[in-house]
Amino acid sequence: MTETGTRRGRCARIGAEALVAGLVLCLPGASPRAADDTPIPVEAFYRYPAIDRAELSPSGARLAVTTSGGGSRISLVVYDLQNGGSKLAARFGEADIGEFRWVNDDYLVFTLTDLSDGAARQIAPGLFSVGADGNGLRELISVRRDPIVGHRVGREPLNWNHRLLSVPAGGGNDVIVGRIAVDANNEPTAIFPIRLDVTTQQTRSLAVDAPDHALSWIFDPRGEPRVVAATHEGQMRIYWRTPGRDGWVEIARMDPLNRPFTPRFVDAAGKLYVTSSEGAAGYAVLKRFDFRSGKPDPDALISVPGFDFAGEPIIPQDAPEATLGFRVMTDGLNTVWLDERMKKIQQDVDARLPRHINRISCGKCGSDDIVVLIYSYSDQDPGQYIVYRPAKKDWQSVGRVRPDIDPKRMATLELHRVRARDGLEVPVWLTLPPGADRKSARPAVVLVHGGPWVRGEWMHWSAHAQFLASRGYVVIEPEFRASTGFGYRHFRAGWKQWGRAMQDDVTDALNWAVGEGWVDAKRVCIAGASYGGYAALMGLVRTPDLYRCGIAWVAVTDPRLLFQGYWRSDMSDEARVYSYPVLIGDPKADAAALEEVTPVEQASRIKVPLLLAFGALDHRVPLQHGTQMRAALRAASQEPEWIVYADEGHDWSKQENRIDFARRMEAFLAKNLK
Repeated sequence: MTETGTRRGRCARIGAEALVAGLVLCLPGASPRAADDTPIPVEAFYRYPAIDRAELSPSGARLAVTTSGGGSRISLVVYDLQNGGSKLAARFGEADIGEFRWVNDDYLVFTLTDLSDGAARQIAPGLFSVGADGNGLRELISVRRDPIVGHRVGREPLNWNHRLLSVPAGGGNDVIVGRIAVDANNEPTAIFPIRLDVTTQQTRSLAVDAPDHALSWIFDPRGEPRVVAATHEGQMRIYWRTPGRDGWVEIARMDPLNRPFTPRFVDAAGKLYVTSSEGAAGYAVLKRFDFRSGKPDPDALISVPGFDFAGEPIIPQDAPEATLGFRVMTDGLNTVWLDERMKKIQQDVDARLPRHINRISCGKCGSDDIVVLIYSYSDQDPGQYIVYRPAKKDWQSVGRVRPDIDPKRMATLELHRVRARDGLEVPVWLTLPPGADRKSARPAVVLVHGGPWVRGEWMHWSAHAQFLASRGYVVIEPEFRASTGFGYRHFRAGWKQWGRAMQDDVTDALNWAVGEGWVDAKRVCIAGASYGGYAALMGLVRTPDLYRCGIAWVAVTDPRLLFQGYWRSDMSDEARVYSYPVLIGDPKADAAALEEVTPVEQASRIKVPLLLAFGALDHRVPLQHGTQMRAALRAASQEPEWIVYADEGHDWSKQENRIDFARRMEAFLAKNLK
């Protein structure tokens, strides 16, 4: 295995035809800094952030912030940036503010969750509107659990089976919500979009003549539906509605796992943008769709070497006809500006805040008195929000996301590319403890991401990795085959490779880090949640000599359960019947092969200490996975450390449980690695 490259910067290239020819953006990475010897409290990593999110109103006159404010609930606060002062827009004694959006300069919409209830993510979040002054609270979509709001203003809300889909630009009072239709098994069969006025609660259907099984919608900036994807019996149909016309036209049929293109967004001029795979590695690039040929244009608008295109256009809320640039994800977030003034503002911000990723958004974007909101963060810094007025050269701090985290004491994150044993290039994230001597070997944790068909990491501050590094551990996070974001070939190479080549990539990443001299091969633990927990267990089964211990939480311990009809998860019956047999293995034809990679069947091969944790309310990976694994280990005279959080679902939502589990991990690792 050989390392093929190390990058601490973030680069995005605009392709030849197009928006900005040959542009390359590279932001410098953070450099290592010395660390204090005093342990950072566990709470600093896992308590709720002081600022969850901030967003400017379309005119830039106001700033909305979700914040814990040092309390136990997340509230919505609106700051008056012109006249000073603030208003508490929304706060509830039995719920937390979830997502929020500005509808126009006077109204916001938001969802609810309950972070004190570990299963909160599994209840309907509802939708509420409120004035920027905190008046006029309306329940637009009911939450499944009542009462959260003591009284209702206006009409009865829509039923809880509605979701926010889009907030149109242009300054109107409407949002787009979707009514979710389900079958007898409570599986979604279609989504019907509805235009909803947040001040009157009047509705208008947008699903006239919608195709059957329409589950995924794309709207133009003004909220008109333009693209819908309908999936049924293993086939996806893509439909298009031309601006100014009624009716839907089918433009493609495809296998969802082998797509010739994927619709991404539509601009105000009615142009459809798609991604399609190019080159031997099959990296996704951004293109326009040619309706005359029925295919994407030959030339790419944006290509990102080494990564799939993942991004979105930047369209001002007060000027939906303008596309100012694109957000593009490489190893970290880049912004590619088409607007020259925004490009200059970005340069000014980057010069003032070096070694950080500086995500800027604007209010009153086309005016001389433009207002800019900056979210500045890095691998070592959870970040801060700043309001900047370029005309006045005025910088105003909003606050730090986690005030009790000192970036100088945080670890550095690096992306390496490593050759696996079969020659496939595997991206590997490496977090080195603060002030680490690169010539000395340290104990390590191999942290495997869940999914598995997702991207694991990017350049930002990560609580798990930083906490483990603060305790002296090197953290190794491989983007094993089947991970997305690194080309179709990388994704495709993981089909039917649970416990096999996917596991080999994890092993090869560890062996590479040992070979570089950073890791003490005799002091390594493997850990992960969900699929990552499965991989932790299979690592102990397949390569027991590599690990001194294992930590698996909400872990899949029997992949065969994924195919059973009662299984309630994020994946639909459609995926279970048509996708899982391709991605994991056919439960009948591949029964013997699946048994070989099922941890509960291989439990007797695990010989090292193991920490198992599950949520009693988990409907994605039910507690049955944990109890069966515990029983199998006991039958092999290998008693695991065992935790069940009675009030949690899939992962830990409650602050006290996150802190408790981190302390248990810390003690377990210290006992077995130090």
